[in-house]
Amino acid sequence: MRRFEGRSVLISGAGSGIGRATARRFGAEGGRVVCADLNLPGAEETAAAIRDAGGTALAVACNVAYPAEVERAVAFAADAHGGLHVLANVAGIGGFRRTTEVTFDEWNRMIAVNLTGTFLMCQKALPLLLESKGSIVNTASVAGLKSHPYSAAYCASKGGVVLLTKALAVEYGRKGLRINCVCPGGIETPMIGQFRLPEGVSQAALMRISPLGRMGLPDEVAGAIAFLASDDAVYVNGAELVVDGGMIA
Repeated sequence: MRRFEGRSVLISGAGSGIGRATARRFGAEGGRVVCADLNLPGAEETAAAIRDAGGTALAVACNVAYPAEVERAVAFAADAHGGLHVLANVAGIGGFRRTTEVTFDEWNRMIAVNLTGTFLMCQKALPLLLESKGSIVNTASVAGLKSHPYSAAYCASKGGVVLLTKALAVEYGRKGLRINCVCPGGIETPMIGQFRLPEGVSQAALMRISPLGRMGLPDEVAGAIAFLASDDAVYVNGAELVVDGGMIA
């Protein structure tokens, strides 16, 4: 499929995991991709892989928690590819910790990256996307829909992404801009590889994370993001598409 032929696509968190898989998916479907990530070497590696496969891609450094960096990344994408048609917000952080042990700085960083970063990317890209009648796909989580132990900050940030998505969808839907989110379950990514349960906590607390007997793959989430961003989802707006293998069924 070449659903994004000639369209400009900006993807945050494109340096690894779901973000990298999403960037490569859009590149394979003809999108002119800008890979944004705090980890610039990772973003450059993703962009190089897209170009090696015959696609068009550039990389830009961006910490989504900082307005100036977000504004610069959005402007870079627009200048490089003549506007903006799709924004995919994938950048995020996570981890397990007992609530009584969460520091103020840890709480603030979780909210800053996952929720504020998603808001800033949307806010700075809105004028361009309204002009192109484009679409936004945010990355929330099943943790934004259902409680998870030892994840108070993460659940709060991702629950915020879900309702941010819905608020923007109804604000801008009649102006031709669709905004949706994906809610992945347990996905095999470098980020989830860093999750560690607090000492003394049973693994049984997380047994529901893989109801199909395996974790999900980044490419499986990327396919859902591409669908929501494409004209195949032209009547889908304000939705949260769960990609979890039945984790919260």
